[in-house]
Amino acid sequence: LLQLTVLGALSVGQTFVILSGGGGIDLSVGSVLAFSAVIGAGLIMYQGLPVAVGVIVTLAIGLGIGLINGLIVTKIRISPLICTLAIMTAVRGGVMIYTGGADIIGLPRSYTALVTKGIGPISYAIVLVILMFIVADIVLKKTKYGRQLYAVGGNEHAALVSGINVKRIRMIAYAISGFCSAIAGLILTARLYTAGPRAGVGMELSVVSAVVIGGTSLSGGIGKKFGTVLGVIILSIIDNVTNLLAVPPAYVQTFKGIIILLAAIIDRFRTADK
Repeated sequence: LLQLTVLGALSVGQTFVILSGGGGIDLSVGSVLAFSAVIGAGLIMYQGLPVAVGVIVTLAIGLGIGLINGLIVTKIRISPLICTLAIMTAVRGGVMIYTGGADIIGLPRSYTALVTKGIGPISYAIVLVILMFIVADIVLKKTKYGRQLYAVGGNEHAALVSGINVKRIRMIAYAISGFCSAIAGLILTARLYTAGPRAGVGMELSVVSAVVIGGTSLSGGIGKKFGTVLGVIILSIIDNVTNLLAVPPAYVQTFKGIIILLAAIIDRFRTADK
């Protein structure tokens, strides 16, 4: 369970983005994870600020980068793929510049308590991710925003005619993704006792895989949080089993790529029937 917390947190935000339609996808999640966590950890270790301040700054940075993604996609109308790819590259470069390529180590115990402490045998990180999925499910099922998100992803033109602010709905989705990436950064940093500039490299593939395998349509408007949970669990089991069996990473990467392709093909036929 602890192993899937980072992927789970990232997948929560990615689900919102893909549900928003319009080719929505956020490739910057891994870079945002690293950048936000490193800046927050740097303020704690280098500037001597309280842990609470570092955590708040981490979350604020993730939210801010998510908003930037959303603004570029909705206001300037740049392709989500190109926009988030550019942000991914720029942010990763920024974190390398800030750290000089070195890890930030020696984080205080009050920071790592997110993983080392918890409720009985269940760490706070696991509880946090479970709460994230529950809250996200409530937002999608019970709130006005959730209904409008499905409407925008399902049929953008119909949503516009109905008076829905499509740009605002999508911008919020990207902001949520950035915020969730920052939470994932906090969890990963607490697990490793280290904030590293290379954290989250390649996580984009796993996150999109989990969401698509869970049944969320790449065309938007179709998908549930419970499906994303299953996708996260399946991928985490694959990672764990292949690691225990010492399967070379190249084979694992190839296998995941095939899984994404098959899920996309199934999704294509499913949406075509509807």
